[in-house]
Amino acid sequence: MNDGPQNPGQPDPEEMAEQLRRMMQQLGLPANGDFASFMTQLSQMFGGQVGFGMPGADPSSGPVDWSHIKDMARHITASHGPDPTPGQQERIALLDASRLAESWLDRECEFAQVSTQPACWSRAEWIEHTFSSWQSVVEPVLVSLTEAMSGLMSSGEPNDPMAALTQMMGPVLRRMSAMLYGAQLAQGLGELSTSTVTGTEIGLQVLSVPQVILLPTNIAAAWNDLDLDPRDVELYLVLRESARQRLFNAVSWLGPQLLALVEHYAREIRIDSSAIEDAINIDDLSQLTPEKAQEMSEHLQGRLFEPTRTPEQEGVLERLETLLALIEGWVDEVTSQVARTWLPSHDQLAEAVRRRRATSGPAEVFFQSLLGLELRPRRVRDAANLWAALRDARGTVGRDQVWNHPDIVPTTADLDDPLGYVSGERQDSAEGGDDLDAELEELLRDHGQDE
Repeated sequence: MNDGPQNPGQPDPEEMAEQLRRMMQQLGLPANGDFASFMTQLSQMFGGQVGFGMPGADPSSGPVDWSHIKDMARHITASHGPDPTPGQQERIALLDASRLAESWLDRECEFAQVSTQPACWSRAEWIEHTFSSWQSVVEPVLVSLTEAMSGLMSSGEPNDPMAALTQMMGPVLRRMSAMLYGAQLAQGLGELSTSTVTGTEIGLQVLSVPQVILLPTNIAAAWNDLDLDPRDVELYLVLRESARQRLFNAVSWLGPQLLALVEHYAREIRIDSSAIEDAINIDDLSQLTPEKAQEMSEHLQGRLFEPTRTPEQEGVLERLETLLALIEGWVDEVTSQVARTWLPSHDQLAEAVRRRRATSGPAEVFFQSLLGLELRPRRVRDAANLWAALRDARGTVGRDQVWNHPDIVPTTADLDDPLGYVSGERQDSAEGGDDLDAELEELLRDHGQDE
C-alpha cells in the first residue's frame, strides 16, 4: 500500500514510475509492465550499469567502459589491413638510426637525449600506450554531453516534477552518452593510428614517458611514393622525433601544459542539444547496441558541438596553436641544422613534412570531430624563423634557454615581430590571461597528483 511520499515536496514513487514510463515511451524505449520489471529491462539494456540509487547498485563502476572503447579502436585499426608487430630487423635498424641521430643532435641542441630506449610499435600498440592520455582529454566532453542530454528531459523550471526523474535517470544518460561518444572516439583513434608515423607526430605528448617511437607500417604507407632511400626517410623521422622527445623531456612543464590547454578547451565545449535530439529520434532505440550507437554517432558527426566558440575557448585555442607552432618550429630549426649537413636529400624530406603538415589528415579530423578543435600549428614557419634568429644572435644555448619558463616563451605577437623578440624589445601583454594561467596551474597540479 502506498502511503504517499516519505519526504514533503518529493514526487510519489508511483507517480515517478508513471512519469518515467511516459518519458521513456517518448524516447521509443520499452516501458511496459510493472516498475520493477521495467528497471530490470533498462539495466539489461545498458549492460547492467543502471543503478538508479537502488540497493545493490555499484556507483564506483562508472558509466564508461574505457577498455571496450579501446578494443573498438583496435578493431577499426585492424580493419585497415595488416598490422604486424615490428620484428628484430626493424628494431635493429631503429637503434642504428637513433644512435646516429642522437650523435648529430648533441652538436646542435642543448637538451640531452632521453634515457628510454627507442622502440618500434604496431598501430595497436600505439593505441594501447597512448589511450590513457586521450581518455583524460575527452572526459570533459562526456560530462558536457551528459548534461546536454539531461537538459532534453527537463523543462528547466524550478519546481519541475521531472527534475527528480532526470536525476534518477543519470546512470542511463551517462551510459547513453558514453556509447554515443565512445563510438566516435574509437573511430577517431582507429583512423589516427593508421596515419601517425611516430609516437608524437601530432605534437602532443601522449606518451607516458619520453621515448622515440616509430610505426614502420605507417611509414611505408605514407612515404613510399617518394623517390627517396627508405633509410634516409627513417633517419630523418628518427631525427625529428628524437629532437621532439628531447624537448618534452627537458622542459617538464611543456607536455602537461599542452594537454591541460586541450582539456581546458574541452571543458568549455557547448553541446548542440538540437543535434542530439535529432539523433536520438531513431526507431527501435530500445536496442541500443554498439552498432546502433555507431549509427547514432554518424548522425551526430560534425554536428555535436555548437558552431560558435566562447571567448575563453578562443583564447585557449590561440595559446595552444602558438605553443604547437613553437614546438614544431623548434624541431624544424634543430633538424634543419643537422640534416642539411648530413642528409643530401634534406630539402625533399623537409618539403614532404611541410606538405604533410599542410594537408588536413586524420589528426585534424580527430580533433575536429571529438573536440570541435581546429588543431593545426598554422605558424610553424614563423616560429622556425624566430628560433633561427635566436640561434644566430645567442647561439644554441641562448635559443634553448627560452624554454626554461612558460613566461618567457614567445607569444603570438612575438611571431609577428621575431627580431623585436630577439633584441629584447618585447612588450608583454598578459592582460586578461591571469585567470587562464591560474586554471592551467591548477590543472597541472592535479595532473601531478594523479601520477
